[in-house]
Amino acid sequence: MTDYASRLSRSRAIAAAKGIDILLVGTGAEFAYLTGSWVSSHERLTCLVIRPDAEPVIVAPSTDIESLHGVAAQLVGWSDGQDPYALALEGARPATVALGSSLTADHVLRFQSAIGNLEASTAKEQHPAKYVLATEALAELFTRKDPDEVAELRTAAAAIDAVHAEVPRLLQPGRTEADVAADVRELILREHREVDFIIVGSGPNGANPHYDFGDRVLAAGDPVVVDIGGTLPSGYHSDCTRTYVVGADPAAAPAEFREAYAVLEKAQAAGRAAARPGTTAQEIDRATRSVIDDAGWGEFFTHRTGHGIGLSTHEEPFIMEGNELELAESMAFSIEPGIYVPGKWGMRLEDIVVTTESGYESLNQAPRGLR
Repeated sequence: MTDYASRLSRSRAIAAAKGIDILLVGTGAEFAYLTGSWVSSHERLTCLVIRPDAEPVIVAPSTDIESLHGVAAQLVGWSDGQDPYALALEGARPATVALGSSLTADHVLRFQSAIGNLEASTAKEQHPAKYVLATEALAELFTRKDPDEVAELRTAAAAIDAVHAEVPRLLQPGRTEADVAADVRELILREHREVDFIIVGSGPNGANPHYDFGDRVLAAGDPVVVDIGGTLPSGYHSDCTRTYVVGADPAAAPAEFREAYAVLEKAQAAGRAAARPGTTAQEIDRATRSVIDDAGWGEFFTHRTGHGIGLSTHEEPFIMEGNELELAESMAFSIEPGIYVPGKWGMRLEDIVVTTESGYESLNQAPRGLR
């Protein structure tokens, strides 16, 4: 609880420094990060309200208020027929509003309408409210992991590494991708509370970065992309990709594929080497992409280099061109370049890293070479 109270206090300080009058955060990962609660009230509004000049408030349906006792915020219950948006904005005349990313359109539009009504009741010269994303406004808080968070991510990485250690024995000729995925699911649940996703993309299916798995039968020498992740009891996530070759000998894979994989390993190593405080997110993307471009495979690297991870599988910092966010110590994110040749094969190599004072720590330790 001390951690959550500190996070809420820091949120208020950041809001004050950035001229944000009110932050409205719906349930989900951001709410849990700030309060410790994963409460869900479905379509009814539950909202954490943070203002620089007042103690944090949670507005929640009376049906769910009991589950929030103990959080470091004042609780305000509402019943069906009441206006929870007016309760959340009580006493506020916000010029700048930060909205949490989990607020759905129905809540956002109702907040906008309520704020518009407040504006209409004030002087004519007042300008319409400005809206920003809470994830961006509080980026310095959300993106920097404290030691306990890093420890959870380290545990998550070890858990998914343990699953990858078992994958080679599952990739046998004659089995289907679905057969392998079913076994992987059981292995993930031994180490995690939930399965987040399973990709087993063999042969040409591996050329689809967001494929999952199907009935294709594995054959000796097939390249297979295996991207898997799960959720720990704490809510923190794992995410790791390795590329395999079916059968006992990786040399049975197509020569072109093996040549490209050597390039991919160099690209991922270049991305890891660039991961340090002071580097921008886009500079890491450029480091991986330039290696692949120079080797002639650039048109087949079709996605960003990585994404942040924590209580969400995908969060800031996003490692991609155009993101000039400067990395700081204790940021956690993936480095996962890939090469995808339609109709032939695909490959991806992904580790979760955390920036240290002078460089990075790779949380994943599974072997990166072809197995």
